[in-house]
Amino acid sequence: MTTLRKPQVALTSKAAPFAIRAERAVDVTMREALLDVCFGGNRHDRTCQRLRDGRAPAAGLALAAVREGELVGTVRLWHVSAGGRPALVLGPLAVDPACRELGIGAALMQQALAAARARGHGAVILLGDAPYYARFGFSAKKTGALVLPGPFERDRLLAIEFIDGVLDGAEGMIVPTGAALAKRRLVRPLRAHAA
Repeated sequence: MTTLRKPQVALTSKAAPFAIRAERAVDVTMREALLDVCFGGNRHDRTCQRLRDGRAPAAGLALAAVREGELVGTVRLWHVSAGGRPALVLGPLAVDPACRELGIGAALMQQALAAARARGHGAVILLGDAPYYARFGFSAKKTGALVLPGPFERDRLLAIEFIDGVLDGAEGMIVPTGAALAKRRLVRPLRAHAA
């Protein structure tokens, strides 16, 4: 009887798996470094950042992709009012440039959208490349009368509805509505007093 042997396959570092999990407090430093690499030093000046400044991401909707113990991808969703309609804004979505061919961005998008839908949210809005985001169901069909608090390219303002018609007739400014971040207290060291 001949025994079939499975050939040995050497896994390259590109084949290493990744996991998507909820973002943790220990991810902050790595997330910020990743965002700097992906979007540059002026990322805090971008229009959509105005919707995130001073706000916490929506509960359960801040995700991290981890590979070999390192954070290699991130996505967050934020509560907004889209012309008076409750919605979420997605962003930023970032993937380590060395890992872009592994499907991490698509996996983060799919998991984030599934989590938003499961939590009962009606719509997600983002500012991004229509050809990339169309595969997830995003389009500019419902965003023509919406505006952002700063300059933006109209054809890049996209949305997906989880509840049909939730953005019908939405017009006006998209503004943040999420929970404010707690102010950090400055703790000063006690000084010894001379006697």
